[in-house]
Amino acid sequence: MTTEELPLPRSRRANERLHTLIPGGAHTYAKGDDQYPENLAPVISHGQGAHVWDVDGNRYVEYGSGLRSVSLGHAHPRVTEAVRRELDRGGNFVRPSILEVEAAERFLATVPTAEMVKFAKNGSDATTAAVRLARAATGRTRVALCADHPFFSTDDWFIGTTPMSAGIPSATDDLTVTFPYGDLAATEELLTRHPGEIACLILEPATHTEPPAGYLAGLRDLADRHGCVLVFDEMITGFRWSEAGAQGLYGVTPDLSTFGKALGNGFAVSALAGRRDLMELGGLRHSADRVFLLSTTHGAETHSLAAAMAVQTTYTEEDVTARLHALGTRLAAGVREAAAAAGVADHLVVRGRASNLVFATLDDRGQPSQEYRTLFLRHLLTGGVLAPSFVVSSALTDTDIDLTVDVVAQACAVYRKALDAGDPTPWLAGRPVKPVFRRRA
Repeated sequence: MTTEELPLPRSRRANERLHTLIPGGAHTYAKGDDQYPENLAPVISHGQGAHVWDVDGNRYVEYGSGLRSVSLGHAHPRVTEAVRRELDRGGNFVRPSILEVEAAERFLATVPTAEMVKFAKNGSDATTAAVRLARAATGRTRVALCADHPFFSTDDWFIGTTPMSAGIPSATDDLTVTFPYGDLAATEELLTRHPGEIACLILEPATHTEPPAGYLAGLRDLADRHGCVLVFDEMITGFRWSEAGAQGLYGVTPDLSTFGKALGNGFAVSALAGRRDLMELGGLRHSADRVFLLSTTHGAETHSLAAAMAVQTTYTEEDVTARLHALGTRLAAGVREAAAAAGVADHLVVRGRASNLVFATLDDRGQPSQEYRTLFLRHLLTGGVLAPSFVVSSALTDTDIDLTVDVVAQACAVYRKALDAGDPTPWLAGRPVKPVFRRRA
């Protein structure tokens, strides 16, 4: 039975309970029910591999699992086995466990461009720690972030730049400036306009587009010439681009980099890594002012570090990155073919690296449309595909992708009807989905 025939009664009741108890109805805004068509926001019961089941018993092929964190598939046996081994040995102690040095050695062998690493629980803490180190090392206060990348941290230095800036003092916001991706001249102009003020340049080295030739090396040169710290946010590119992230693939070494998401395959672990002289400012073996750097009670829980080591081993031994690229390439080709066959190739557009695909839903004028996104998501869901993006996991099979392409083809046929009618509203069955970053609820 499809979700269209069964309007998810248990999920609807669970969503009401979530909103009653949890602000926003989820612990991550990108997982909110406002991101899904009205009355079609399934609440998950469990997952296995590339599939999840909702509390109503419906099964879905899932993409973008765990907001890109579950790249090996749910309950991956090598990861869960490593975690189980530690659960009976204790998870947190008054002194470091031996796993902390083993995990650090394993990470630095995987990301050889870094000299030291410190683990945490989420990406926001890691990126904010990088900013703090940069400010301490340079004595400067301004942060320059790439305006074309959607998210860096829940902390004030970034959120103040978004429409959801309520509660953040303007004085904090004034310390953050932005630069466009791929434009070295604009970045140099920014650095020249604020001479000796910018502590760091922080960006995702690549996401939905490949970096222009020479761009990352050019940023490296700009940072060196202007005396600021270059920070790569590798939350998404880590492992999906290569085991050593985008820096490993493109051969440009940042001063600091941050990893998360795929690092734990769903378990809570992130990492800040980089140059020894910068990282050691948060340590004990220097004579400068001390930096309070990622001192977290749960930052080195044994089972999460075990998960991270198992993930790194799996990626290396099973060539997971290559599999992600192969699966994504097959999926992208199928979706594009289905869109072309329905006459909507200019409106349903697949973008990004094969291992990190997203889709754009464009209206009859070629503009991004939440209404057409709603229509598309609705028909994916009713066909058993849960896909806020087309980001693949290595647990997907060719059968899963063939099913997905078939469902996309059906959705594209409806998309064409809506375009011909000049109005998608009759196919929405409720309010459109909403962007995460907006000023009003």
